[in-house]
Amino acid sequence: MQSLFETPYIIELLTPKQSDEDVETRLETFAERYQRILDAGAVVSIPDNPMGTVHYTALEVIDYLDLPVDTERTLLHLNSFHLKSDLDYFLNSAQSRGVKNLLIVSGDGGPRLPRLEPSDVGIDTKTVTSVALLQFIEREYPGVFTCGVAFNQFEPADHELQRLARKIDAGARFVITQPVIGEDAVVASLSDFGLPVFIGAWMSKRVELLLECVGVEPSVDMKYEPFENLAQLHQVYPEYGLYLALLSFKRDWSDLLTRPVPWTPGA
Repeated sequence: MQSLFETPYIIELLTPKQSDEDVETRLETFAERYQRILDAGAVVSIPDNPMGTVHYTALEVIDYLDLPVDTERTLLHLNSFHLKSDLDYFLNSAQSRGVKNLLIVSGDGGPRLPRLEPSDVGIDTKTVTSVALLQFIEREYPGVFTCGVAFNQFEPADHELQRLARKIDAGARFVITQPVIGEDAVVASLSDFGLPVFIGAWMSKRVELLLECVGVEPSVDMKYEPFENLAQLHQVYPEYGLYLALLSFKRDWSDLLTRPVPWTPGA
C-alpha cells in the first residue's frame, strides 16, 4: 500500500470561528500552528465548518496570512453545506493555488449553512451526498484533485463498507477513519480495498466528546489515555497512517511522531 503523502501523519488544524473574539490573535496562532505542522513533516488538515459551526474558510485564511501552500502536504476538507457559487469558488481557488488533496464529506448542517441542491451537481436525488460531490469533482475537474473520504467504523460494518465501496467507485483515492481506540477488526479490514488509509487518533483525554459525536454511550468507568492509545495504534497498524485530532500544541511532539519521514508503510 503506497503512502499518499510520503508521511505517516496528518494533523488537524481549525481555522478561527466567525464568532470568535480577537480574531487577529487567533489568526496569528493559526499561522504559527500551520507552520509547525509543516515543519514537523506532517500534513496540515483543515476542516470545513466542523460540527456545523461557521468558521473562516481555509483558503481565505491562507490568503489573508500569505501562508505557503505545500501541494503534497495540504489537505482541505469540503462538505455539501455550501451555495453552488461558494463550491465553484472553493474548487477554482484550490486549483489555482496548487492544492491537490481534498477530503470530501457530507458534513454537518446548521441554521446558518445552506446546502447544495442536487441540480447544482447534476443529479436527480433528494440530497447531495459525499458520493455525488465526488462524482461532480471527478467530472468537472478531471485529474486536478486527489480526493479522499471518511469512514465511520462506529456505524454498522456492512452498511459502512458498502458506502465506502460506492465512494471508491465515485473516485475516492484514500480513506480517513473516525478516531480508533485500540484494535478494531473493521478498521483492519480496510486494507482489502488497496487504498492508503489514515486512522483517526483522538489526542484529548476527553473521550466522551468523541463518543458523543459518533453516537456511542460512554462507559461510566472508561479511562482513556491518548498517548498510550497512539502508541498502540503505531504498533497494531504499521501499514496505516495516522490522523491526529485535538493534538496539543503546548507540548513537544518528538515522542509522539516517531515514524520516519519519508515513510514506507508497514516498515
